[in-house]
Amino acid sequence: MVKQLNYQTITQILSIFETANPEPVGELDYHNTYTLLVAVALSAQATDVGVNKATKTLFKKISTPQDMLDLGMDDLIDHIKTIGLYTTKAKNVMKAAEILVNDFGGVVPSSRAALASLPGVGRKTANVVLNIAFGMPAQAVDTHIFRIGNRTGIAVGKNVDAVERAVEDHIPARFQQHAHHWLILHGRYVCTARKPKCMTCSIRELCQYEEKTYE
Repeated sequence: MVKQLNYQTITQILSIFETANPEPVGELDYHNTYTLLVAVALSAQATDVGVNKATKTLFKKISTPQDMLDLGMDDLIDHIKTIGLYTTKAKNVMKAAEILVNDFGGVVPSSRAALASLPGVGRKTANVVLNIAFGMPAQAVDTHIFRIGNRTGIAVGKNVDAVERAVEDHIPARFQQHAHHWLILHGRYVCTARKPKCMTCSIRELCQYEEKTYE
């Protein structure tokens, strides 16, 4: 296993990311906290591009949990049926909307425990919402971050929870807000799973990955 990078090297790497992209943003489309929650919940085992296509017309009709309830299950399914696991996701979205209306006054809560109590909302989804909507330095570890963390040495861990702790423990405070965006984007477009683009990688000299490709 790659060794955990030291503070100085991690600072160098994230400074490079920051210089290239000072204000990174996620690639899911949304227009308020509730639609962000829905988009992230729908994105499980789906691409952001696919979710954005499905929600393009949906989000013209809904802005609040009550809007979702008024829309109804059948119409929701009709909008998201191109997304994998759409039936289960639709059930979770509708149930979550009901809970938000009945228990939270129609407002998306800003605590991890409250968010994670909603159907279809796991720790990763909760962390995305906390980070983007509420400005908390919460780390949403997906497959990209898990791969990048372990491949580079930025955040080493045997499972998602361990990598999340490694990000929180080892990444300097000033980078915590944007760290997960930088890592996701790097994993999505540069340090890809099958054939990482090491030749054009901005952090290749600092990365510990032993099987770098230069073709």
